[in-house]
Amino acid sequence: MSDMDQRTMLELSERIEGFFEELPPLLAGVEGMVERGKAYRKALYDAGLAGLEVPSEYGGGGYGPTSKALFARLSRGRVPAEDDIFTIGVGMAMPTLLEFGDEHLRRRYVEPALRGEEIWCQMYSEPGAGSDLAGLQTRALRTPGGWVLSGQKIWTSRAEVAQFAICLARTDVDVPKHKGITMFVVPMDQPGVTVRPILQITGASEFNEVFLDDVLVPVDHVVGEVDGGWPVAVALMQNERSAIGAGGGRRPVPFESLRDLVHDRDHAAEPRIREALANCYIGQRLSELLTELEADSVDAGVPLGAETSLGKLWRSTNGRVAADLVSELAFASGAAWKPGDDRENWAFAVLDACALSLGGGTDEVQKNTIAEKVLGLPRDPYRTDKMPFRDLTVGTQRD
Repeated sequence: MSDMDQRTMLELSERIEGFFEELPPLLAGVEGMVERGKAYRKALYDAGLAGLEVPSEYGGGGYGPTSKALFARLSRGRVPAEDDIFTIGVGMAMPTLLEFGDEHLRRRYVEPALRGEEIWCQMYSEPGAGSDLAGLQTRALRTPGGWVLSGQKIWTSRAEVAQFAICLARTDVDVPKHKGITMFVVPMDQPGVTVRPILQITGASEFNEVFLDDVLVPVDHVVGEVDGGWPVAVALMQNERSAIGAGGGRRPVPFESLRDLVHDRDHAAEPRIREALANCYIGQRLSELLTELEADSVDAGVPLGAETSLGKLWRSTNGRVAADLVSELAFASGAAWKPGDDRENWAFAVLDACALSLGGGTDEVQKNTIAEKVLGLPRDPYRTDKMPFRDLTVGTQRD
């Protein structure tokens, strides 16, 4: 059962369609990733379409979860790429604040994120704690002035432009590793925060190392309970996978672009190419359906769970299939181009596709999650769950 009646859904669909028809003039002449991203977010908010599923008291539309799936379907392939800088804030951090954050955090941060006024990053992974996220070693110590954080994060998307971070840190080393973790909201513009961009094969530098050297966080910027951050972290990862599955973050090459490429290269009559193109369409449509199923589940009172890994895994798989088709059709010389070459965007899509299987948790992590949490298969045996974190040694940790 939908949380919107048919009349409301039709009216909202018309508004979304009208917005994207009127969008190009609003972005005309706006240059730069951050500037274009903010211009799009402001236009979306002014049109009453930012955070459709977010309660109205926090600046959203108040339509409920079905509206999120509707927007994802109608906006596919039409959202400016620059909106990617808001995926972490709007799609991951804000839903987590709404569920676990104190009221003052919701009031302070949700609406500015929806308006595109503030950019967020996610400080989870560390050099020694990637897939084994619970092995993180960044420390947070309680002081009279708040919390003091020290450590290193890596693969932090958009930290170079973010004003705030959602950050995991260890607050107790004398309990098992999943127990002594706390989530914080960390202002990035303060002494002790050092951001170092990482150059990628695409030529972009959207990933970063972040060093935290005695960074002060206000005492009331804890999300959830002190030492109880692991369930909050898992919820954020589920929001992340849901956002990615719905079209946030990296995007596979849209079917419509692939179809045009097939026709432009005069391969439309080839059975093998037609089959590959059909598979890409099926993959895109399945991603849409999984997003709609998630919305229906939330509408029925079933919170997001491990099932979000299905949409994320399928999207990354479909993205690689699409990239393979692009690499075959767009150029014979592989991923090589000159700046301004008409193959540049295609080459970027091919080189960037592998990251679809990394960001938001690797494909292997998603498969483990589906196997253990959805299908109920037994976990591999390990012995570190009850050991205090301080007693763990390198090589014995497992998420």
